[in-house]
Amino acid sequence: MRQPKLPQGMVQVYTGNGKGKTTAALGLAMRAAGRGLKIHVIQFMKGAGPYGEHIAAERLFPRMQITPTGRAGWVTKGAPEPEDLTEAAMGLETARRSILSGGYDMIILDEINGAVDFGLLEVEEVLRLIEERPWHLELVLTGRNVHEKIAEAADLVSEIQERKHYFRRGVPARVGIEN
Repeated sequence: MRQPKLPQGMVQVYTGNGKGKTTAALGLAMRAAGRGLKIHVIQFMKGAGPYGEHIAAERLFPRMQITPTGRAGWVTKGAPEPEDLTEAAMGLETARRSILSGGYDMIILDEINGAVDFGLLEVEEVLRLIEERPWHLELVLTGRNVHEKIAEAADLVSEIQERKHYFRRGVPARVGIEN
């Protein structure tokens, strides 16, 4: 196991209906990489990439790596396809291996709250990850509709609220901004 670089890891949650949860987590990753920390981002329900962050992570490797999971297309809340469940289980196992490896200073579980909310993962599985993490590991969980038990287990919960969004005016996702 490598020497930990953080004196104490925390559990951070970024949730809410506003834009910027993943962006906030990736900003933390950039800051951490700049300080020499090693980061692994596991993305749930984001198999349609590559996204801009994937291209940036390639340039930051080996400091930062991103593992996307999920299929292309939308997951139906409460009625996921078998492939959705398989992809989420693979993401969870990847997260568990990374967390227990001791090889990272920060792990970001992007959209894991959504995976729980959509019925792809059980809340108890996510709580187990939180409980099993080494003391020095910064664990960041993103996604809408965080389960109250996850919020209670976290050290920091930030809720991002939408007040106004250009999507409502018909502006589509833009390369380099939303993807």
